[in-house]
Amino acid sequence: MQHTTKNVSETEQQLEIILSAEEFTPELNNEIEDARKNVQIKGFRKGHVPTGMIRKLMGPAIEATVAEKLASKHFGEIAEKESIKPAGRAQLDDFTFGDESLSITLSYEIHPEFELKDYTGYSFVEDIYTVTDEDVENEINLILKSNGTLISVEAPAEAGDTVIADLVKYDAEGNELEDQKTENHHFNLEYLPEDNPFREALVGAKAGDTVKVEVKPEEDEEDGETFKYEVTVKEVKRTELPELTGELLKEVTSGKFEEIEPFRQDVRQQLEEHFSKKSEQDLLEAISAKLIEENPVPTPKTMVDSFENMLIENAKRQFGGEFPAGFDDRALRASMRPNAEKHARWMLISQKIAETGNLEVTDEDIKAFAEKEAEKNPSAKVEELLQAYMSSEFRDYITDTILKDKIYGILKSAVTIQGENKPLPQHDA
Repeated sequence: MQHTTKNVSETEQQLEIILSAEEFTPELNNEIEDARKNVQIKGFRKGHVPTGMIRKLMGPAIEATVAEKLASKHFGEIAEKESIKPAGRAQLDDFTFGDESLSITLSYEIHPEFELKDYTGYSFVEDIYTVTDEDVENEINLILKSNGTLISVEAPAEAGDTVIADLVKYDAEGNELEDQKTENHHFNLEYLPEDNPFREALVGAKAGDTVKVEVKPEEDEEDGETFKYEVTVKEVKRTELPELTGELLKEVTSGKFEEIEPFRQDVRQQLEEHFSKKSEQDLLEAISAKLIEENPVPTPKTMVDSFENMLIENAKRQFGGEFPAGFDDRALRASMRPNAEKHARWMLISQKIAETGNLEVTDEDIKAFAEKEAEKNPSAKVEELLQAYMSSEFRDYITDTILKDKIYGILKSAVTIQGENKPLPQHDA
């Protein structure tokens, strides 16, 4: 067997394999024999059709099958011997059978060769969140809100209130539009974006007030129209929170808590854990984004396609598994392509870091991971977790998780990280 490789681009190669008659003839004869056993031709008993007739009738199909099988067999051997890192399946471009040789041409994408820029001089800011008593009370109030009661208030509307109002719609010139009056429309102000024109006009308004609102088209709406509204506030409603009692606490926590102080401690702990994870995740995203920006590594199309399909499937799950009828999934794919390219580039960069640092995941690493997970969940047993993590179903996933932690460990130890105290961000229920 002879073979030659040719670089087509930084992420593409072609491979030509030349096999002698001695190397390809046994496979060719096997395929002819398999065809002979199954083909039925009038005038011949099944299994007794002459070889020449088999080759005449089925020659192209048989040769294509032989070429595919031999290409698959020898590509793996050559890739391992030559340290080729294919990014996907090789495609059979062409093949030619001669009396003494078989020439096969394959094309495939590869992981590009590159060197990472030195990242030891990079600096990052890590947000440090401190949970205050006020944060705990705000979180408890959000939990209690689902059991609150809407009451009418005379005070001006606040950002979390509901405003009930009548609307009259006008065109851009101020002409009232026919059949465009709406009565008792409910504006839930807390769910409207801060820059929503109705929210901006209604915060501060009280019952009996009339405000004017202008709604302009979005920048990307070429034929959009401007409309004006006259909004008369009829009522402002505000959520009145119930008193926190042991009985109510038992109800809202499904029996987990009956005493207030342990509940407060649990809320604080949950907030601390959540924002500690957020701080860590934000830092890691900042580090990976910087490395992606500084290392514009060429990405194989196959790899980008794979991440794009993953993002599309994630989007489908938000719609229950399939996009609704008429949904423009092509536009969604186009919008997700840059993100898919970043995912692919980060995979290449992280693989390079693992390779440079000679990182690997051992059975001891998996055992330590199982022990940590068991500490988080007292009902879990280390032995049971370890057995699951070592299984074929979960081992690849756990190995990838541990390897990612090791990669980020290398990065965090190499760059400069400065902590910055920050208050907890405000959020609504």
